[in-house]
Amino acid sequence: MLAVLLALSLASATQAQAAYTPEKGSAERKAILDVLRVPVERQLKQKVVFVADDFKVQGIWAFVGGRPQSPNGGEPDYRGTVYYEAKDQGAFDNNFFALFKKTNGKWRVVKYMIGCTDVCYADWWRRHKAPKAIFPYSE
Repeated sequence: MLAVLLALSLASATQAQAAYTPEKGSAERKAILDVLRVPVERQLKQKVVFVADDFKVQGIWAFVGGRPQSPNGGEPDYRGTVYYEAKDQGAFDNNFFALFKKTNGKWRVVKYMIGCTDVCYADWWRRHKAPKAIFPYSE
């Protein structure tokens, strides 16, 4: 019974905190983007810089949406990646969306997508039980 009450109070506390955008250059912002950089650079087979257009944190949850860039500021080279064919056929937008959860004091990537041509994250709040307030759009 005590465990259930504790879980409910933690969930309520997370929901009660207002969503905010971490300051550019802050340790929190860097930690979140750096944890995403690992799988994205592995998948794109190149270094990337993230331009975050949407960035919200609420409690143990964070959402980031934006555009990946090469270190020189251009679009990444998608040749040799799983995205090349879609990009070549015009069924790809140069964007990324990612959902994060903080566990044991460390941010981890829950889900990310690259190249969405629609609102691919619209139901993530429901599927992952994340607060709606961190998403720029939700169903």
